[in-house]
Amino acid sequence: MLQLVTPLASVALLILLGWALRRSGFLPAESWPPIERLVYFVLFPALLFLELARADFTGLPVLELGGVLIAAQLSMAAAASAVRRRWHVPGQSYSSAVQGVVRWNSYVFFALVPGLFGAAAVPLGAVAVAAMVPLANLLSVAALARYGRARVHGLGGFLRAMASNPLVVATLAGVAWNQLAPPLPEIAAVSLETLGKATLSLGLLTVGAGLRTVAMPGSLRLLAAVSALKLLVKPLLAFALGSLLGLGGAALGVIVLATAVPTATSAYILARILGGDAELMAAIITITTLLALLTMPLMLLLVT
Repeated sequence: MLQLVTPLASVALLILLGWALRRSGFLPAESWPPIERLVYFVLFPALLFLELARADFTGLPVLELGGVLIAAQLSMAAAASAVRRRWHVPGQSYSSAVQGVVRWNSYVFFALVPGLFGAAAVPLGAVAVAAMVPLANLLSVAALARYGRARVHGLGGFLRAMASNPLVVATLAGVAWNQLAPPLPEIAAVSLETLGKATLSLGLLTVGAGLRTVAMPGSLRLLAAVSALKLLVKPLLAFALGSLLGLGGAALGVIVLATAVPTATSAYILARILGGDAELMAAIITITTLLALLTMPLMLLLVT
């Protein structure tokens, strides 16, 4: 348990600092959206591309780890669909529920991987990103395209929505470079690494700044169901699947961590742009972020 405290506490403190900076007015509210855009469109894609492009996947359980995480994502999407049918959830709220269970805060994830499992586990984290990021965006955009107010029309509109996501582009480009291209030139690697160093601290500050005091949505049971699926059922399912496949050590730890982190703050932006239930989305992000500070240590006890 003690080895969990330092990395988790450092992440929690940066999130708290981001909240305090916004709440106190030290950085005015209008200064945060440009910072979020910088992290989302430039800094974090640079980090994703770098880690995937230079990762050495030799000897890593790529198929097993990726398969478990893809299965967990699809299972959560199916669970959200079952909840919608059983409780007759409105389409816009359902789209936010889907985002709530499949989108994951990769800022928190990447900040924790080296501290919890060592620098050697970073390539495993890159595998997790490659498996989860495109699928999370595919499922989210599909739900919003069908049920959001700002409908995405046709296959072309759907593909444009996917292709405009910087995390998807960076992930696919990083994997392609890793498999098809020569090693990154040193000047490019150093430049991307410098950008990457700014990513996680700024990303965690924006997570804290993005926590909103929200009016609780009408369907509290939907909020509770999404939170339970995201923070408890998903990591437990992933742990069980990974164990069945014989995974252990850092690989299983990365699986549990990737599925135990809270919902990504960028889900609110997507819900607002594509006409989902933005109020419910804000509530899901805030509640899962706060609860994850309690549930992540419990889930990580399974693998430490």
